[in-house]
Amino acid sequence: MPVDDHPEEKVPAVELILTRLHAGAKFSNKSYKFSGGLHGVGVSVVNALSKNLEVWIKREGHEYNLSFKDGERSSELEVVDKVGKTNTGTTIRFWPNEKYFDGSEIKVKDLKHNLRAKAVLCPGLKIKFHDEQTNEKLEWLYKEGANEYLSEVLGDTPCVPNDPFFGNSQNDKLEIEWSLTWPQDDHEGIQESYVNLIPTKAGGTHVSGFRSGLSDSVKEFADYRNLLPRGVKLSPEDVWLGLSYILSIRLEDPQFSGQTKEKLSSRAVSTLVSNVIKDAFTLWLNQHPEAGDQIVARAIENAQKRAKKNVKVKRKKATGGPTLPGKLADCTSDEPDRCELFIVEGDSAGGSAKQARDRKYQAILPLRGKILNSWEVEESNLLSSQEISNISQALGVEPSAEDLVNLRYHKICILADADSDGLHIATLICALFVKHFKKLVEDGHVYVSMPPLYRIDVGKEVFYALDEDEKDDHLEAIEKKKSKAKVTVTRFKGLGEMSPIQLRETTMLEESRRLVRLTIEDESQTNELMDKLMAKKRYTDRRDWLQEKGNLADIQ
Repeated sequence: MPVDDHPEEKVPAVELILTRLHAGAKFSNKSYKFSGGLHGVGVSVVNALSKNLEVWIKREGHEYNLSFKDGERSSELEVVDKVGKTNTGTTIRFWPNEKYFDGSEIKVKDLKHNLRAKAVLCPGLKIKFHDEQTNEKLEWLYKEGANEYLSEVLGDTPCVPNDPFFGNSQNDKLEIEWSLTWPQDDHEGIQESYVNLIPTKAGGTHVSGFRSGLSDSVKEFADYRNLLPRGVKLSPEDVWLGLSYILSIRLEDPQFSGQTKEKLSSRAVSTLVSNVIKDAFTLWLNQHPEAGDQIVARAIENAQKRAKKNVKVKRKKATGGPTLPGKLADCTSDEPDRCELFIVEGDSAGGSAKQARDRKYQAILPLRGKILNSWEVEESNLLSSQEISNISQALGVEPSAEDLVNLRYHKICILADADSDGLHIATLICALFVKHFKKLVEDGHVYVSMPPLYRIDVGKEVFYALDEDEKDDHLEAIEKKKSKAKVTVTRFKGLGEMSPIQLRETTMLEESRRLVRLTIEDESQTNELMDKLMAKKRYTDRRDWLQEKGNLADIQ
């Protein structure tokens, strides 16, 4: 960190960075070509939420120290020691303020994973980890980067190819690096992606492009060598299944879904990555035809297993059951593992969704208003609700069913308005699945769609914001760029107000939509929370909870 006085603020630059939002150098392309931070708030927020923070800086032959208390400077920047000219670096130590957090426990597993990832993605960088409570000490150094890491994880597991296919590419818009292989013997392997050194656990447009490029190159290779049996069609999933990979990209101004940055949403990236991977892997396959034949054979086997596994569903009537709901706009595919059902709030939004969908794989079921609060409803009375009965019939699954062999869609997406009413409806539907269709949740079939609340037009560029905070972040970033284009902000009143094109690119298109998987991590804790929120008999607990936590509510 710099220690000289800022020319305008007349205070040490390190103090400015630690106390002023957006003071970081990452907005300047002169300092960072690619960076994980977008808005310059990270370290200053850490300081603001800490009881104490200490920073030590070694540079230019001196060691400097600066202290803060409750976000305010508590000591002047001072030289505390002399060091060698090559001894440089910054150490920050902070104590979280318990009044801002429920607890100060750090997720050590996640921290170790992130630290190792930095070593993997920066070949030659040595990172040390020391847990003073347990005295655990770890050290990571990967001279060959992602390729070395993937080989280390897979160990002696036989793979195709034996040595991972490694490559990198760079242009003025994007840097990309990858390592991939297909482990044999049902080895779990790993699938990890990163953007500007940030782990993207939920994937995003870079992973979609990576998958598309691989699939296209394998299918082209199979067609060229006439390897496909009659009647077999390879899907991207057939190629992707069992793949282990490390994917890292670097680009300027990445757009993420939310502040957690777990999913990249920059739309142009998908095509860029797909083109790079397709060209590189097509060349590699033709240079390594024996390995290519094995990869295609594996994909063909996956396709044949999929064909046997998938029970063909009749798209006009549920097999052996009653007629499907009249409002259901079904898809045409008979492959349940590729089909999606969007449960949509209201007929008007359902109409837009029907126009926006991919008719082959996406079905739409509109609901009429708020559905029944089913948390305390007995299973014997559950299907007396027409809306819940429609959901059950559309899915092909009865409440409390453990056998999902007749499940007609392997991805169920709850799609409601981004306002408080929409969130209420989404909560009621989530409660229905957690309570009465728990197997669907446990097997990872249920998702909540996250439609944007705002659209921001900057000249010909369009950005979407999930909420008020994201909108402000976008506007601040636009202001920093000093764009001369006219900025227009539109607030969507509901899904029905979106055009089909807008609805498609924000909530239905796989490359750019935002989905949150519904999970049950701790069943007893989840049931207790849902009971407190949904049970009529717990109204006093809700009142007490609101009195205690009401200040945390986001009132719009």
